[in-house]
Amino acid sequence: MLHLPRPWSSERLDAFGATDCLISEVTPPARSKTEHTVLLKGMIQGQPIDLLLHPYPRAGSGKNPTRQGFPVRPPKTIESETEEDLRAQALLRRMNEVLARVQELGEALDEPAHVWPRLKAAWERAEHEDDPRMAEIIRQAREILPKLKDLEPRIRKVLRRTRELVPLDRVREMDRASMRWLVRQPGSTIAERAGSSQRILATVRRENFDTAENRVLHAYTVLASDVARQWMKEHPKAKASRCYEQVDALYRFCRTFSRLLAELDVMIAEAGIAPNYVLMQDANYRAVYQAWLRLLKHQLVIDDLWAWQAETWTDFCVLAVILALHDVEDCELVAQSPIFWRSEASLGRWFDQDNPIAVFWLKRLNRVVEVHSRPSQARGLLSYARSHVALKITDPSRVDVPRTVAVWTPHTLDRIDVKEAVVEANKRLMAIQKVSTSETLRQGLILTPANGLPEVVEASDVRTNVQGIAFDPAGAGLKLGLDAIRAFARGDIYKSGP
Repeated sequence: MLHLPRPWSSERLDAFGATDCLISEVTPPARSKTEHTVLLKGMIQGQPIDLLLHPYPRAGSGKNPTRQGFPVRPPKTIESETEEDLRAQALLRRMNEVLARVQELGEALDEPAHVWPRLKAAWERAEHEDDPRMAEIIRQAREILPKLKDLEPRIRKVLRRTRELVPLDRVREMDRASMRWLVRQPGSTIAERAGSSQRILATVRRENFDTAENRVLHAYTVLASDVARQWMKEHPKAKASRCYEQVDALYRFCRTFSRLLAELDVMIAEAGIAPNYVLMQDANYRAVYQAWLRLLKHQLVIDDLWAWQAETWTDFCVLAVILALHDVEDCELVAQSPIFWRSEASLGRWFDQDNPIAVFWLKRLNRVVEVHSRPSQARGLLSYARSHVALKITDPSRVDVPRTVAVWTPHTLDRIDVKEAVVEANKRLMAIQKVSTSETLRQGLILTPANGLPEVVEASDVRTNVQGIAFDPAGAGLKLGLDAIRAFARGDIYKSGP
């Protein structure tokens, strides 16, 4: 098994680090003992070769394959203090922004005829960080906060029997245990047995707030305040927006409400608690219970999304390429693959599609551009390039072989050196030119996370060209990335021959 720091690299690694893409190249029988997902099934010189992606370790290190020195996903209940904490928080924020862009596709799919215009509008809003997109915690701030305010003055309570020493004139009920206590006291009359305090053990009823529904309420206020606080930390530029005000109001109210419930000795419900009659029938408690379950579900999948965020990044890049092509002058979308949206992510992926996922026609140039993502079987030069995303360009009026553009989507937790990457990738393409084949692959595009430092770099040779774009999933970095991909699409790649 060949562990690679980059898809285009020839360097072999013994262990992966935070600066590496977790990619391996193997023959199919050799991959069964490692954590992986298959990016590309290829064929090189008649031999099957698989390109694998390994997950980021959940605890900072991992075996099969060996991974060392990775940051750990920050717990939601711990404030960032050390430099490593701040780094992990920044990575989590970037991951959530990528997730938001991909999940906007799910919302756009509600209108299949207008998927890409709706997604484009959502991404244009994301370019302005002072106007955050709808999120679960924003939705709950609008819908659940009024129900919490309605519950606060009328928290459900029960009267529970307990035994206490009660003055004789206030005794209303006695059970068998309190009677046994009474007969064991010295004296011949009840007054004598009551002693100098004139109190006896009796059954009394006391208000108790520690019920199943209030435990769920307490658990929700704690979780919602944590999620709201995290959301506000990730959107500091949105303080003037209505959404920020609503989330802040939910955070403050839940924090105060949780302290009140703690003072009333209400415990916190554990995940998996069976709902009682009140949680199912009382409208306000039921709404809080369902909102709690939605937040719990989100927290449970974060670990899996953290481990496989490189796959989510690839989907994000594919959508970015499609949106960029959609805006190229004289470029018309003529076909698209059915997209199957999943209710839950699987190994970092939220949707499946056939290939090509989109087909564009450049009317003036009479060229067809196909966008391919994770082809089920890649033969020839894409296997050599180790590229699981590609553009295929053909001219229907000519008999020339189709041109292929390799699109690499390297994802690392530490920012890669884009200048170095384009030079190395271009060398890979230069070496590919020596392979005897009927295909043409001379251009490459690298799309990688910018980590707040967007950049566009290019490396060229006589016959090959690679452009590297480091961009972000939100704000100015997203706008720069989409503009750079559009410029790449408008360049010589579509105008020159093979």
